[in-house]
Amino acid sequence: MHEPPLSASLATTPAAAVPRGAGAALDGAASVDDLARAASAGDAQALGRLYGALVGPISRYVTARLRRREDAEDVTHLVFERIVAALPRYRHDGKPFAAFAFRVARNAVIDHQRRLRPTAALWSIAELADAIELETLSLRGESIRELHAAIRRLTPDQREALALRYSAGLTAEEAALVMGRRAGTIRGLTFRAIESLRRFLSAEDAETARTQKTG
Repeated sequence: MHEPPLSASLATTPAAAVPRGAGAALDGAASVDDLARAASAGDAQALGRLYGALVGPISRYVTARLRRREDAEDVTHLVFERIVAALPRYRHDGKPFAAFAFRVARNAVIDHQRRLRPTAALWSIAELADAIELETLSLRGESIRELHAAIRRLTPDQREALALRYSAGLTAEEAALVMGRRAGTIRGLTFRAIESLRRFLSAEDAETARTQKTG
């Protein structure tokens, strides 16, 4: 059963729970970290804006990790429930709030995967492929289909790095905080993943050309 969108829940936040004038200092250019600090202090307006800033990237990341869009919608809702529940305890420690939010998302996806099939790594290859800039790989013609097959051949860490960097739009530093790695490691995983995809696709192109020539 699908839950109502979190945005609907935010609209019903009791006014008494919001400090009067709490959002006055936040302008339209407030960062995600600014919004998180204000939301953790009980500012419902900041909470709504925080949701608006994060829902797209988190939804794309979760969708890239799960096969069924319905599951992705449910997990995305759960992620924001957990984020909202954790906000009163949130303390800014210099690390980007987006990294915290995506750790919550990553853990929710892992929990969901374990409940479904403990040994299976579930990925929506189409969503991840769509998130990768096509120019990066110089795709042509049937290469989209070939890209789906190539992504399946990457390691789980390479696919995770691609999902965080391309689907979620995180920096290498933010992705490193999510995965518990160094930023250089994330850059390396991303570079090797892209190079592997290029190599797989070049091999496919060569095989296709050979087949056409002999046919």
